[in-house]
Amino acid sequence: MKKGIGYRRKREGKTDYRKRLKILLGNKPRIVIKKSLKNIVMQIIEYSENGDRVAAAASSKELEKKYGLKFNRSNIPCAYLTGYLLGKKAVKKSIKEAVLDFGLAAHVKGSKIYAGLKGAIDGGIKVKCSEDVFPKPEIIKGTHIANYANKIKDKKGEYEKRFSGYIKKGIKPEDIPKYFDEVKNRIV
Repeated sequence: MKKGIGYRRKREGKTDYRKRLKILLGNKPRIVIKKSLKNIVMQIIEYSENGDRVAAAASSKELEKKYGLKFNRSNIPCAYLTGYLLGKKAVKKSIKEAVLDFGLAAHVKGSKIYAGLKGAIDGGIKVKCSEDVFPKPEIIKGTHIANYANKIKDKKGEYEKRFSGYIKKGIKPEDIPKYFDEVKNRIV
């Protein structure tokens, strides 16, 4: 495509404008989930003719600084907690309903995106979504990480290699479900 033809974000593969128009015609705020290797950011965005407006936002960095999150800021339990925090903030701002805006992200059942959405729903926002796509409760809580840590605990080199980030922070990966509950209780 020649330079200057069409919208720049469409040319760069950053925005699907047909999909965006369908979402905006629903006239509901949209939940946008951005994930990176180290963080998760969730926002509720409302459309305005003068430009979109962020009505509420939550990030995994905020969970660490304000709510004492000790484990990885980009895993499924953290995505759920970020969504839960967003849900609580949205309810305080009288946002009761929203629609999920995936953008160009892939729809993967049980992914961080759906964990974050589940957290937002549990936090009080009504979003139309099938229950089948959410991660299992034991995965949301981090029990699978704790079970794996217990399984390889006797393999000294393997345990230190896999969980070096947790060990540096002075936490045990086997205790992630406990840390998860502590952070969730602080949010409430």
